[in-house]
Amino acid sequence: MKSASKFEKVAARCWNLLNEGKPFTPIFVVGTMLLFHIEALTHWDSALALFQSFLYVIPLFVLYYVFAFPLFLRNYLWVPFVVYLMIWNDTNIGLLFFSIGLYFFFTVFFWGTLYYHLRIGTTWLNFTRFWKLVMKNSDSTSGNAQEQIPKFLLLLSLWQFFFEKIGSGTSVDLLSMAIFYLFILVFAYILHRNLFDWKPKMYTGFTRDHFLHPEKALSDKAIVIVIDGMRKERFYEADTPFLDYLKDNGTEYTNMETVYPARTVVCFSSMFTGTYPIEHGMRSNMVWKLGIKVESIFDSLRKVGKKGRMFGCAHLVDSMGNDVETFTAVMHNDQVDSAIMDRAKKIVKEQDPDLFIVQMIATDQTGHSRGVLYDEYLQKIHEADILVKDFVDWLTEEGKMDNTTLFICADHGQADGIGGHGHLDEGERFVPFIIHGPNIAKGKIVEEKHSLVSLAPTLAYLLGAPFPSHSRGKVLLDAIEQKDKMTK
Repeated sequence: MKSASKFEKVAARCWNLLNEGKPFTPIFVVGTMLLFHIEALTHWDSALALFQSFLYVIPLFVLYYVFAFPLFLRNYLWVPFVVYLMIWNDTNIGLLFFSIGLYFFFTVFFWGTLYYHLRIGTTWLNFTRFWKLVMKNSDSTSGNAQEQIPKFLLLLSLWQFFFEKIGSGTSVDLLSMAIFYLFILVFAYILHRNLFDWKPKMYTGFTRDHFLHPEKALSDKAIVIVIDGMRKERFYEADTPFLDYLKDNGTEYTNMETVYPARTVVCFSSMFTGTYPIEHGMRSNMVWKLGIKVESIFDSLRKVGKKGRMFGCAHLVDSMGNDVETFTAVMHNDQVDSAIMDRAKKIVKEQDPDLFIVQMIATDQTGHSRGVLYDEYLQKIHEADILVKDFVDWLTEEGKMDNTTLFICADHGQADGIGGHGHLDEGERFVPFIIHGPNIAKGKIVEEKHSLVSLAPTLAYLLGAPFPSHSRGKVLLDAIEQKDKMTK
């Protein structure tokens, strides 16, 4: 399997400008306005008016970048647009229909059909399902039609309003517009302060404040297999005999909570630093500054002369840097996980890391391209089960499972629509989480709520390494049989 090339890493970052919802909104609005007024750009006076009118809309761009309006809050996005229509009653119907048509062309045909066909091999008829996923999607991406449409309709209407005023030499009532912007600011602030209350609560204090430093390693090695985007209830519905075996002979956490926002780069950063986006700095898949701001589990292992390795997609380099060995995500989705696990065997054989983390992506990609409430999604979970068994059997044959702790989990779940994840809609928040090994309790079910930030400190404890500097997660002592008195 090929590693992600430098081009693919750069392309992945560029794609996130169109994929992530916040940067998409201004890019789409500016692009739509320029296309609609392409003739005006050939005349200096009209082009200047277009630029001057854009300056008047910048405050609203900023407001919509700061306030995300997630989940049911997106329904309130229509209020400012309706207020604008009631007060100014000035719209260009052609521009609005053009923008809606362009939006669905981009999401349904360019992204949902052409992009996924070229990248992972979906059918050329994927648009016949994808449009329904876009309409239902709750994800914090450009594919969230219920969030994006009211935003860009208001932005375009205002920009067109100012453009016509300036082009005709008519003065703009700046006071009225300032009051309108202030109304949107206060409206958004009140909504987010009083209704946006579903973020997971952070653990107070650091791990080292509540748990003793491990004196020795319990496990020689640890393996973490992350089945990206595996929704918990769909996992229970899928045919997974080997993962069921691991549950029955290990410890399962039935209320393991992911972090907010539930984006892959954010979740992996939290899982392997033990802390939250506010501290490690990764707040979405769109990374403005490369590298986490705190220590990771890899840093902890280096302090005791041990080695960790992550094998994942190009996005993860943005946070974990050289500790990640990448694979190309440009591959047919029916083949990618198999190729990943074959390469994983090679890494283990050649590098023999003390901690090895591997990301399987086919389940997540099926959710994004085909939806999670269809049989294809269950089939990908079933295939992941087969590949995990094959990998563990190979490790056993190689003598690498004698004193190894195995973790099976997802980084986030997936909601309805385009396998949405980000805002913690239903199906996203709680993820499958299984621990299996010689020091792990067998057949135990832990129903107490825990957080994925507990993965890093638990790995540090098992491998005899210090906790990462900003780790706040709890050591998952419920699962560990041979433990010293670890709580303070």
